[in-house]
Amino acid sequence: MEISRKNSFVEFIKKFWVYIVVGAVVFAVALTFTLLATLNRATPTSVTNLEFYLPMNNASLVKDYSDTELQKNETLNQWEAHMAVDLTSDNSEVYSVLAGRVSDVDYDYLDGYTVTITHSDGFESIYSSLQEGVLVKVGDIVSAGQQIGNASDSAQGELEFGSHLHFTLLLNDEHVDPNNYLNLQAK
Repeated sequence: MEISRKNSFVEFIKKFWVYIVVGAVVFAVALTFTLLATLNRATPTSVTNLEFYLPMNNASLVKDYSDTELQKNETLNQWEAHMAVDLTSDNSEVYSVLAGRVSDVDYDYLDGYTVTITHSDGFESIYSSLQEGVLVKVGDIVSAGQQIGNASDSAQGELEFGSHLHFTLLLNDEHVDPNNYLNLQAK
């Protein structure tokens, strides 16, 4: 019985060896492409090649990013994480930090007029406390350094800063510290 089973296995291999080899090659190629796609999704490829522009010229940092220490919001009289940077400048013009597509233009009582731009490599920048009448609309393609609006005091949740820009940066839908990408020390 065992000899018969062994012979039938050998006969099967002899008869279908081409299909077995082709199947193994197709499986190996598919596995390779799947692994490469997974690695490319897991880590942004050209983040270090992106050149970020400052969202305002000659700006002063009035409130820094903090995801670990609570900061006092004097307007709302509460302690909170501050997942953005607040900038002010004598020149109120606000610029896109990277090229991208405007994905949202909105107004919210606490955040004021807001523009959201989706960029390459998983980045999204959000510009809040803008003046009414922003210069872009949903779907617009903007270049890095293009003016998108002007800073104002439209954010009722941060009145203590007066006219300012509340700037948020996301990477793959997670808040990141803009200081890691923008040269805010050279404002």
